[in-house]
Amino acid sequence: MKYFEIGEFFPPVEHEERIIRYKENKKLFKGNHWDIFRRYNNSLTREQKNMLYTSVNFPSLIAKKSSDFLFGEHATFSAGKTDGSKEQERLDEWVEQNDVSILNYESALSNSYRGDAFFKVRYGQSEDGQLPKEFDPFRVIIEQQNAEYVFPETAIGDANKIVAYHIAVPYQPDASKEIWNLSVESHYSGRIEYATFEMRPLNYNADGEVTTFKITGEYTKDRSTVNTGVSMPLVVHIPNYATDDSWEGIDDITELRPIMDEINNRLSQIASILDKHSDPAIAVPAGSLQEDADGNPTFRVGLDKVFETMGKDDITPSYITWDGQLSNAFSELDKLVQYLLIIAEIPEVAIGKGESGTSGNSGLAIKWQMNSLLAKVNRKRQYYNKGLKRVFMLAQLLEKAVGKADYELFTPIIKFKDGLPKDEMEMANIVATRTGGAVTMSQKSALMYLDDLTEEQAEAELERIEKEQEASQSQFASPSIFNEEDPLEDAEENVEEDAAEEQE
Repeated sequence: MKYFEIGEFFPPVEHEERIIRYKENKKLFKGNHWDIFRRYNNSLTREQKNMLYTSVNFPSLIAKKSSDFLFGEHATFSAGKTDGSKEQERLDEWVEQNDVSILNYESALSNSYRGDAFFKVRYGQSEDGQLPKEFDPFRVIIEQQNAEYVFPETAIGDANKIVAYHIAVPYQPDASKEIWNLSVESHYSGRIEYATFEMRPLNYNADGEVTTFKITGEYTKDRSTVNTGVSMPLVVHIPNYATDDSWEGIDDITELRPIMDEINNRLSQIASILDKHSDPAIAVPAGSLQEDADGNPTFRVGLDKVFETMGKDDITPSYITWDGQLSNAFSELDKLVQYLLIIAEIPEVAIGKGESGTSGNSGLAIKWQMNSLLAKVNRKRQYYNKGLKRVFMLAQLLEKAVGKADYELFTPIIKFKDGLPKDEMEMANIVATRTGGAVTMSQKSALMYLDDLTEEQAEAELERIEKEQEASQSQFASPSIFNEEDPLEDAEENVEEDAAEEQE
């Protein structure tokens, strides 16, 4: 193997910076900001070091907003066939059995702070043989892979083309010993290679976690190869967004670190000022405090927060306070937060700040205010659309390889939601306008648009509507009505007959 050989380091040197970025951004996402920003502790004054560090978890907000708008609502997966087709049934089965909606949301959430997400497709049992086949049948399994343990191998001369994926997971078989094992699963086109190595720790971080290992040996009996029958690796990479000169994705957090650190620093300074205001020192006239045997007043300013000054007639007892330029500090804080949201492409309306967009604004008006966030989500959506199509293509090729593909290969159609609340009145007005007068939308398309139906479901709904209309018309205008005798006409005939009999 290129990356994993005796004498080499783990993680590989070219991936070390990426792994560190993943771990640091994850801590920021969880709110452990001081663990990351304390590296600058050496440049702080003694007073700053003793200051209580205050932070706001903007990384979590940024990651959750993107994933909520991307996969907060279930995406719709279509095989491009009718609802009852084998292709659609199989696609629905994969989505349901693998909880794809949850996988997508969790993937988008971690992708936001890591910049990379990986899916692995395999054919087997979800419990890996721990249960009988009757309870855990063989099927297509779609699962996420922790990006910290995935090491892509690129083509020579093309850093944006991945030719192999190495999934390497370190573990410690015996906690009492300093020996670690490394389980490696390498995915190539048509095959998977397995190997296990022995490692020893080299470097630790401030939290006592091992950051660098050295591979010292290999368990050769564990080396094996499995042919997949699929002409591509069974791992799919989905970047958060990327450039054309590298396979690595770009996360949403790293570029915001300096401004987030300054926001936390400003909050800490404001909190320090307010704390000093809450417990100020007091100045009292000379002679107010008790004196010792030498006639000196007994007080300690640092502990008692009190001291004597001038004469009794020159001052009244008062607290010693200072302005601290709080108004300027809050103004700067507002500007910093505004810049942070601009760079993060999150409009204030999305977090309920400023005009929340609920004061009679239409759905279209809110959508325009959310334009920057929707553009950001659309950028991410393109990568997920491409990646998920590849995931389901691998699922089909795996079933074909094991002889279970009783359907034609297809490319799924993925319909994403925009994440915005629906303005039903506005949607109804749009549909009414487009289906009346100069018609630009069919009734079937209107149903699909309003109620989020498939084409077959919309056709069935139209058939039910037509049947109900026919039944209603037959109830109020039945042809049998015209075949019944008119009671008024019968009465007139009886009167005429009676008159004729009287004349006779």
